[in-house]
Amino acid sequence: MASDIQKKHPTMPDATATTRTRSNSTLSSPLPPPPDGGLRAWTQVAAGWLVLFATWGYLNSFGSFQSYYTATALPTHSPSSISWIGSVQACLTTAIGAFTGRLLDAGYFRPTFAIGAALQLTGMFAMSAASDGDSPKYWHLMLTQGVLSGVGAGILFTPSMALVATWFGKRRGLAIGLATTGNSMGGIVYPVIVQQLIPRVGFAWTARALGFVNLACFGLALALMRTRLPPRRSGPVIDWSAFGEGVYVAYVAALFFFCWANYYTFYYIASFGIESLGLSYGDAAFLVVIVNGAGLPARILVPMLSDRIGPLNVMSMSMICIATVITCWLAVSDIPGLYAFTAVCGLVSGAVQSLMPTTVASITRRLDTVGTRLGMCFSILSVASLTGPPIGGALQSASGGSFTGAQAWAAVSALLGAAFVVLARGFRVGWKPREKC
Repeated sequence: MASDIQKKHPTMPDATATTRTRSNSTLSSPLPPPPDGGLRAWTQVAAGWLVLFATWGYLNSFGSFQSYYTATALPTHSPSSISWIGSVQACLTTAIGAFTGRLLDAGYFRPTFAIGAALQLTGMFAMSAASDGDSPKYWHLMLTQGVLSGVGAGILFTPSMALVATWFGKRRGLAIGLATTGNSMGGIVYPVIVQQLIPRVGFAWTARALGFVNLACFGLALALMRTRLPPRRSGPVIDWSAFGEGVYVAYVAALFFFCWANYYTFYYIASFGIESLGLSYGDAAFLVVIVNGAGLPARILVPMLSDRIGPLNVMSMSMICIATVITCWLAVSDIPGLYAFTAVCGLVSGAVQSLMPTTVASITRRLDTVGTRLGMCFSILSVASLTGPPIGGALQSASGGSFTGAQAWAAVSALLGAAFVVLARGFRVGWKPREKC
């Protein structure tokens, strides 16, 4: 009977999972089922929204910093070298997940969260001092905006998303999708703050204003977030058995290639508008708002669809769409076309990003290892986030400033991502087109 149930519900957590109490005594008891709703569960979604708003929303706004640094603040530095600041920040935000996700499973969520918030805020406020007069210094920006803010966000991000996942079962896709709308909303708000404040109050006070926004978000999130599962103190930081599962390996490979293409597109879309089509800085910064804001409806509707037909099915369709859209970037030659491309790219990218943690949870049988496996996944993706924008920038520099080579590389990367996610689905349920997974 138990085996029949597992066949029908392959993502069902092991009912005889062994858990550990805070005193490390071993108990053989079933993990409590997720409530899948209720005030406390939806409060975790709201808190997760605040975390993503302040971490990934801030990170996704780097395109506005990239265009400002390139055109005004750091004109002697190449686009590739400037993009390393955002790449280091993105890399550290995802790389640390392997360790911080395990801390959630072990029952140390709140102290972990507090340390992460303190580090990111330190980086943001220290960034305001990264200037001589009001021109920021490259090395200071790398240490503050890149390293400190990235480490802090990395400590916060993975445990917060894994925590939301533990409160939901059938409605997990919707819950995480709603939380990830904070990503898009932050990607709208932060570029507007940067665009409006730098000409009025200067770079230093703009950085301080961003820090105060994040301080409010982290304080409220920490007050709201609660863990649900008993701690699992024993167990390795890395679940090596995951690398023996074809579905997990193929899925992580798919996300790796997607991140290569996606980070390059998000970081350079404003610079493309300025350098190739003659947009002003203000109009180019608005592209960053569009590419983030367009993902909002997808982050709500697509997870609802994934709860009905399965996250891996919807992820496969979404990855094919984003590969098609990024390939179309090669054909953009005027400003209306750029705005259309930006909106569609943001919409489909939002769909993919909203499903990333949900799909990891769906292919993980034990809920008390979601934090570990999600952290492992994001740690691998950190390499893509670190190298993607600089590779694209280097290809652009090698082409004499032309974006064509870098755009083609991003398109090929996205196509590889689509191929690997289809392969992951094949590992999961075979090649049955109507199978839910």
